[in-house]
Amino acid sequence: MIFDLTVPSALMQALGPDLLLMAGAMLLLLWAAWRPESAAHQRAVGQASLVLTLATLGAVIYYAVRDVSASPGVIAVDNFRWTADAIILIATFCTIALSIDYNEREEILPAESHVMVLFATSGMMLLAAARDLMIVFLGIELMSVAVYVLAGLNRRSARAAEGALKYFLLGAFSTGFLLYGIALVYGATASTDFTTIGIRVAQYRLLDSPMLMVGIALLLVGFAFKVAAVPFHMWAPDVYEGAPTPITAYMAAAVKAAAFAAFLRIFLEAFPDVFVRWHAPVWWLAVATMVAGNVIALAQRNIKRLLAYSSIAHAGYVLVALATGTPAGSSAFLFYLFAYTLATMGAFAVVVALGNAGEPNLSLADFGGLWRTRPWLAVAMSIFMLALLGFPVFGGIGFFAKWYVLQAALRMAAPQTRLAVVLVLTSVISAGYYLYVVMVMFMRPRPEGAVTPRPLGGLTGLIIGATAVLILAFGLYPNPIVRITAASEPRAPGLTTAPPPLRAARVR
Repeated sequence: MIFDLTVPSALMQALGPDLLLMAGAMLLLLWAAWRPESAAHQRAVGQASLVLTLATLGAVIYYAVRDVSASPGVIAVDNFRWTADAIILIATFCTIALSIDYNEREEILPAESHVMVLFATSGMMLLAAARDLMIVFLGIELMSVAVYVLAGLNRRSARAAEGALKYFLLGAFSTGFLLYGIALVYGATASTDFTTIGIRVAQYRLLDSPMLMVGIALLLVGFAFKVAAVPFHMWAPDVYEGAPTPITAYMAAAVKAAAFAAFLRIFLEAFPDVFVRWHAPVWWLAVATMVAGNVIALAQRNIKRLLAYSSIAHAGYVLVALATGTPAGSSAFLFYLFAYTLATMGAFAVVVALGNAGEPNLSLADFGGLWRTRPWLAVAMSIFMLALLGFPVFGGIGFFAKWYVLQAALRMAAPQTRLAVVLVLTSVISAGYYLYVVMVMFMRPRPEGAVTPRPLGGLTGLIIGATAVLILAFGLYPNPIVRITAASEPRAPGLTTAPPPLRAARVR
């Protein structure tokens, strides 16, 4: 095997945002390790990390505006990559901002924690840009190793240790599936490059190749673990509950967005001619994930576990967009990830704002009477819950996110009517727990002996306010996000039209 990493100069320039983030993270790591642990040092490194994240986001926007043309190679240069990078960096900014206040409250003093978030983000950006299976593997490892550490960051918490161990073991297990899948795909096509794989599958008529089919199946299982799709979701509730709350938000938003970005690019660029084979498994994964995630969430009375199962359910909604296998599906996919990221980061920011040291008040009952004590937090949390529900008007951009996924499913050459019906029905089921949170805040009394939360941190308040305003603003005027995502489908060099198997998709 010859793995050629030589790329055109334009492509090297397009690595600018990634190199900026990685180089800055390394310098911040030296600074973080240079001085003894303290709350002030943790805050200073966190603030510098915020500046670096904004600088990287600025670089992404600059390169996107320059419209660097795509060239064959291991790194993609297209609007899909830039849009996915922007979503990941927004989630990173929110995570670090929440972590600064949260770490100080929980006495998590290692300043390196913020740098680990940056390293994980660099892996996610590599995933979004990867156009080769080996680069995908490198991105997943860079992301996963950092997130394993972040999940167990609170060394005084037994729940954090348990969650981190489960995440490490099952994460390593899922990576094994991915690696074996990559090996089998290479064995069937003699390439790890997405474009070359797609060409050789069509050229040599590998649609019924057992080696290729098993390789695709293993890749599907590996990514299903990463995005917590049912039945590969069992690690998610315990890990989300045990991890520090900002890191839980990071895993629910950024990690999921990056894994889905690589998932979608691989299957649409490398395996478009095998659509009739992988469509049915993705269809059933989407249905199982939507149903199980929402039904199990109804029984949850811990806010972090409720949001964990909510995250699983939303993975099912995103899988609906992937199952379409069309440019409209990829546009709906990015729009959905943007809306979901805003709502998820905002909801977890409220959890951080209402928490106390050790987080003893994570029960839904602890949110009782919030309207009487912290009315603005109750209003903000209601916006986030309604956005995740997809409620019109008051749910803001969340309504349009589900609407565009439904449209993508119904406007296929072979409309996915049953899948759309399942999406609508499970969204109705989700009202049972999203509206329950709203009801508790506005209609239940404050529990006796409830501990008064500490004053709201400045950065935490900024995240809550900004995400709530953006959700409502883009709910009233979603056109800018629609235009960006509509021009952001992944496209292999030379592929200008939908491949024939997409048009022959069977109606379900």
